[in-house]
Amino acid sequence: MIESLTLPLLAGMALGGFFFGGLWWTVRKGSTAPNPALWFMGSFLLRTGVTLAGFYVVGAENWQWLLAMVAGFVFARILLTRFAASPQEVNHAP
Repeated sequence: MIESLTLPLLAGMALGGFFFGGLWWTVRKGSTAPNPALWFMGSFLLRTGVTLAGFYVVGAENWQWLLAMVAGFVFARILLTRFAASPQEVNHAP
């Protein structure tokens, strides 16, 4: 059972890394861009489209795979949030 959930878990982590890593990159680059609305809207559409397509392709098999993908997606969010935090935010965390 666990072996069959490894692929969807890794796929969810990859999609989460793509989504939240892309969001982090967009905020850093888009805030200094001459046309930030284009950056943010284009990034949102690309990230959401790729993520939804990935969830559909991999997670359409059954609900266990979809649940494993969601767990991987959330785990990637937690990891990237800790990675992207500034040193001041980490020292003042409760």
